[in-house]
Amino acid sequence: MLLKNKVMQHFWQKSILKKALKYAFSFSFYFSGGDFLVLPLILLNYKTYLQGTGQGAVEIAKACRAVSEESGIEIAVAPQIPDIYRVALEVELPVFSQHLDGIGAGSFTGHIFGKCIKEAGAVGTLINHSERRLTLAEIEASLKAAKELGLRTVICTNNVPTTVAAAALGPDYVAIEPPELIGSGIPVSKADPEVVSNSVKAVAKINPGVKVLCGAGISKGEDLRAALDLGSQGVLLASGIVKAANPRAALEDLIRLV
Repeated sequence: MLLKNKVMQHFWQKSILKKALKYAFSFSFYFSGGDFLVLPLILLNYKTYLQGTGQGAVEIAKACRAVSEESGIEIAVAPQIPDIYRVALEVELPVFSQHLDGIGAGSFTGHIFGKCIKEAGAVGTLINHSERRLTLAEIEASLKAAKELGLRTVICTNNVPTTVAAAALGPDYVAIEPPELIGSGIPVSKADPEVVSNSVKAVAKINPGVKVLCGAGISKGEDLRAALDLGSQGVLLASGIVKAANPRAALEDLIRLV
């Protein structure tokens, strides 16, 4: 009986802790100017996958919100640009843009204007994803535009030297993603763990205020656990969740070892 009571007490305390974390995250998000990024961060990039298009973008966001509420782990999403508004309107969770151009108002047909994505409901943006690469000058311009609007920033990189260069610019996060592993199902934390650990060490020397995300091939609980053990503060992932038959179940598997 005593053992049973202790077990029940353990799970009760765990439940209370999760609720406390949830409300702490909510308080941080709504009352600190959107500075919601609490460790670890799971940032889900929808890319242009059919499953994450239109209403599908909303349904995946709802799954993310449900898992976030249950676990106390902050999950953010980066849907396609036209879907930012509908996701932000219908689901209470952080929404990122997949890209932002370093331009202002004016004659910039076809560009992604920072104020527009912010008005649509985005609170942050990816910059220089391997599928949307930019020059150094363009990265700096995009970062400047995002910072002026108070948007959170994640600069994507592909190796230690580019990670160091990105960190020197002062984004909120750098996301290390060797392009050959993106969408491969082979996590960088296993295929090339040194690129993650060395990036973490290098960034700490250059700019300790910048956090490191691990990307490429992340899809399972073991992948997230390995990424965190290597020193990263979260993950940037895509197909393993967006294209899963059951995105919520895939997310629950992802966080089970955290």
